[in-house]
Parts: sequence; structure tokens; C-alpha cells
Amino acid sequence: MIKEGDLALIYVDERRSKVVKVVKDKTLHTDRGYLKLGDLIGLEWGSKVRLSTGVTAYVLKPTLVDLMFKSFKRATQVIYPKDLAYMVMLSGIGEGSRVAEAGVGTGFLTAVLAWAVGSRGHVYGYEIKKEYIDVASRNLESAGLSGRVTLKNKDITQGIDEQELDAVFLDMPNPWDVFPHLQNSLKPSGSLVIFVPTVNQVLKILSHMREFKKLTNISVAELILREYQVSQEALRPKSIGVTHTGYVITSRFIKEP
Repeated sequence: MIKEGDLALIYVDERRSKVVKVVKDKTLHTDRGYLKLGDLIGLEWGSKVRLSTGVTAYVLKPTLVDLMFKSFKRATQVIYPKDLAYMVMLSGIGEGSRVAEAGVGTGFLTAVLAWAVGSRGHVYGYEIKKEYIDVASRNLESAGLSGRVTLKNKDITQGIDEQELDAVFLDMPNPWDVFPHLQNSLKPSGSLVIFVPTVNQVLKILSHMREFKKLTNISVAELILREYQVSQEALRPKSIGVTHTGYVITSRFIKEP
């Protein structure tokens, strides 16, 4: 049942959906009418409700992606779900994993990592800008994930505090400057996952990987997503889509070259 204080996704249609906090005396106003949020308390998730104009809406339990795109405050550019899912899957992390991340920003990747490692794992996030840490902290708190994350106002190129990590994720302009610190922080066979937006960075990363000689199983990928407009009369690709967002570079750490 929906309780007061829950976050709920009010879905009218593709263009009209919003994550709101269920508060007894609050009202959601839309261009299709208003909805008294107190009326949602006690309903089952997935219930159909009516706006003041009679328009139908549905009360859905928000997914992590819903929270990220419709609730999180943005302070920086973010990594899209198509890339986030690929990065996590190739890293091999899961329940109980310990990972480090650099370039927390808004906290999109941080949230996905915290969700992936579960209640027994932990994420250590490095961010050089204090204002980004404040934004990410609030976002993680709203998603109920803050207990799985430690955020540090520190430059990861100056060192990684943690040892025996299962993976390191880098979303930063100069990831190669972190390579010397992997020796004392990343488990043998652990994953290094890097996200960068330009080919120039990819070439420089690959060059540094060759010099570092302790990374193997190296791959580079770019993911293109094409969504479709759902219509029984005219099913077709959407006119506007997410094309290039960045490059995902993955590799595995070995103790000896």
C-alpha cells in the first residue's frame, strides 16, 4: 500500500509523468487537472486515479531511472541508462561488491552502483567539487541509497584510500592519472571501467594502458539507442533520440605484466 512520505510516479501519458512525494495536504497541479496527493494514501501501487478534470492517471512505484530523471537535481552532465547498464554488467559487480568511483557529479552512476552492490556492498565516491557532493548526497538520500555510499571531497589522482576493490569506475577527463594507484587498490582480476565523451580521450587512454602493462581484456564500445513512438496506427522511430553520449572502455587488472 502507498504510505505518506512515499515517492510515487504519477503517469498520465508519455509527456506527463512526474515523481512526487505523497503528502497529505499537498496537491499536484498539471495542465490536465490537479490531484490531491493525500487521496493516494492506502491505495495499491498501480491504481488508477482521476485528475480533477476526469483525466485518467496511474500511480506507479518509481524505478531508479524514474527517480534519476524525474526527481534528482542535476548539477552536471549525466551518464545515460544505456551506458550505465552496460558499464555495470561488464564490470561483473553485484551484491556485496566494493567499488570506487571518481567524478560523482550529479550521482547518476553512484546511484546505479549503490543499487547494484546491494545492502552488503559499498560505493566510495571521489569528487573534487564540494557543491557536487552536496547535490549527489541529497539525490542518493531521496532514492534511499545513501547508506551504501561514502562520498569524499578528494582528487582520486592523489590516491585511492580503499584496498581490495572489486572495480573502479572513472568518469573524468584524465582517467590515466589514476592508473598508478590501481596497484594498491584494485583486486587482481578486478575491473576498471572508464567513460569518456571523445575519441581523443579514448586514444590517449589506450596509449597509457599499453604503457601501464597491468590491464588486459581491453574493450571499447559506443552504444546507440533508438526508441520508437508507440502507436498502433504508426509505429516508427522517434524524431529525436539519444545517439552519441560517450565511449565505454573496460579492462581487467593483473598484478604482473
